[in-house]
Amino acid sequence: MGGHDGGMAGLEGIEQPRGHGRASLAARWSPAVEDEAAAKVLELFGNPTEAEVPLPSRPESAATARRLAQVVVLRQWGLTPKMTEDAVLLVSELVGNAVRHTGARVFGLRMRRRRGWIRIEVRDPSRGLPCLMPVQEMDISGRGLFLVDKLSDRWGVDLLPRGKTTWFEMRVADR
Repeated sequence: MGGHDGGMAGLEGIEQPRGHGRASLAARWSPAVEDEAAAKVLELFGNPTEAEVPLPSRPESAATARRLAQVVVLRQWGLTPKMTEDAVLLVSELVGNAVRHTGARVFGLRMRRRRGWIRIEVRDPSRGLPCLMPVQEMDISGRGLFLVDKLSDRWGVDLLPRGKTTWFEMRVADR
């Protein structure tokens, strides 16, 4: 007898009441549904661990980049929810900078893992360098690189012949 069949222990064959609203949504969620959604995002956009994933330089692409990062860090690399949350936030900040400040039509997302580290890169065709600005408590914008600086272990910019790659790295515990 291996695994769980989704039934309620001791209540197999007894029809369960159907909830409405949030309860029924929770009842429909399962790890299998989540795995299918994760596989679908990689299938639709590509796997940023295998090759750079090009995304249109539009605000809505930040959600796609966040989802790709979440799937890779949590599911593919099996890292902690806290590490995933931080990585997803920082991806959102780098993508936001690429979309807002570069005038690019497309940016690229790439994710790499090596022993003890993860590295996430956003490439765009602008050679304009991002600038880490002092942040005041009441500032409502300009916190992107401040967050990258605080939450990552290292970050930087590599100038390319046509553009740049902005990246951050985080230490991870290898199992």
